[in-house]
Amino acid sequence: MRPANTLYFLIACCPLAFADVEFTVPAAGASLAGGTTFTVTWKDSGSAPSISDLTSYELFLEAGSNSAPQQLYALAPNGLFSAGNTISVTIPVAIGGSGENAYFLKMISVATAGGTVTNYSNRFTLTGMTGTFSQTVTDGLTSVTGTAGPDTVNDVTGAAAGTASVAEGVWGTPYNLQTGLTKYAPMQPVPPTAITATNTSPLWPTSSVVLASTYLPIPSVLTTLTQPQTFSVASHANTVHLTVALDCAVANT
Repeated sequence: MRPANTLYFLIACCPLAFADVEFTVPAAGASLAGGTTFTVTWKDSGSAPSISDLTSYELFLEAGSNSAPQQLYALAPNGLFSAGNTISVTIPVAIGGSGENAYFLKMISVATAGGTVTNYSNRFTLTGMTGTFSQTVTDGLTSVTGTAGPDTVNDVTGAAAGTASVAEGVWGTPYNLQTGLTKYAPMQPVPPTAITATNTSPLWPTSSVVLASTYLPIPSVLTTLTQPQTFSVASHANTVHLTVALDCAVANT
């Protein structure tokens, strides 16, 4: 057998070892009552990264088109994968309107290697909703066919391989230019062992400031995600015996 064929055979026989999140509940096309508590469940999807390599997550309710989904409500802003692959949530009835397969879930997971992966559930219907959709959501729903949600956005692979730049993707968009309920802050820089830089200019352009003269509305931003730090350090215990240090100190007096 040729080496290339042997390698192909080995790859074909090996099961996939990595997987991110695939929602199993709610199922595609399911109908759920708004305002009631239901269980969200997920499993390994068969794509990298492994769920065991994910630490925390945020779970959101969204609606609209797959190309321009709109975030409506934070269901679990501080979830932990160590707590299991299920969570109970309640969706307020006033958070959105009615529409067949108008809703889906978004989970933003943080990887231990750095970066995030964003997974979407299939679409489902919420009944008994008393709110209304924005015009953007309403227009987006007119183009929706089927029950598939938006595609996965994987920003973990590049970060783990060391090929992703801090200035790439959502992390590279200046904070004041971002829109939506979730904003993203870049990885905090780590100072080197020796400071040689002389350029003290800001990392990002300044933004305008307007002092409030009246009470402001409730902020629309629900959360800010900071790019996980990939910097690591190594340390070890000081093995020099205390008496040796004291002898040296006495000898130098």
